[in-house]
Amino acid sequence: MIVRQLPCRGFINSHLHANLRRPQGSQDMARPSSDSAALREIFSKAKNIAIITGAGVSAESGVPTFRGAGGYWRKWQAKKLATPEAFSRNPSRVWEFYHYRREVMLTKNPNPAHLAIAECEERLSKQGRTVTVITQNVDELHRRAGSQNILEIHGSLFKTRCMSCGHEADNYKSPICAALEGKGAPEPDTDDAQIPVQQLPRCEQKGCHGLLRPAVVWFGETLDSDILTRAEKVLDSCDLCLVVGTSSIVYPAAMFAPQVAARGVPVAEFNMEDTPATMRFKFHFHGPCGTTLPPALARHETEHA
Repeated sequence: MIVRQLPCRGFINSHLHANLRRPQGSQDMARPSSDSAALREIFSKAKNIAIITGAGVSAESGVPTFRGAGGYWRKWQAKKLATPEAFSRNPSRVWEFYHYRREVMLTKNPNPAHLAIAECEERLSKQGRTVTVITQNVDELHRRAGSQNILEIHGSLFKTRCMSCGHEADNYKSPICAALEGKGAPEPDTDDAQIPVQQLPRCEQKGCHGLLRPAVVWFGETLDSDILTRAEKVLDSCDLCLVVGTSSIVYPAAMFAPQVAARGVPVAEFNMEDTPATMRFKFHFHGPCGTTLPPALARHETEHA
């Protein structure tokens, strides 16, 4: 079983994190290989490929990651706004934050890494092979690039859920409601709009009109069990796993690839830097995902045209 231990987004268990940093016998472990030809040979034979993606792949499209020293919107650390408590205290402020993120995303496009994944999925599907994206990202850039087999474990910026009736729906309105038009500026000296709750996004189901929230998994919330079950099946059956642009510190996703590697399946990491899980993987390719990933997923000479 791959993903059952840690069901809450943002839960970082210090003991597990320490174990990721210091795998048993790590003093004798060699660095992961950067031999692209060796990876390509494994890729040519793989029937079920799992691709785990994180904020790093979207950062190359100019999407703010809200991690590290720059992880602020106005004067608030972004992750402090992505909680049920923050929404309960100040739904107007939280909706300003998410409105800003939605509007930013409408100006961004998939980059070569997104496009390479989508092209690979389409190409291999014609050969009876599968590619499944398990993403921590909420920006839908994989979907816009053309990927079909996507598991969005943290939800989507472009879905809403009603706080009253629970109805969940796609929502691509811009602005999402009239009161948010022109709101959400991220600069620290911007005043809160203090939008009355009745003017915030509301449910359009007949007879409801409840307050909508972004259908994303906030810190402290449980991930969707159906999506986790599907991710578990993909990870249990994959014969190659790629980890693309993820820091490997947010659980449970941080444990996905190490547990795949633990059963002897080749794992290749594509990232700008080492992560706590790097030493557990067979391959590591350093650099921008949009540069390193497309050659790895390109048509292999053994593939039928």
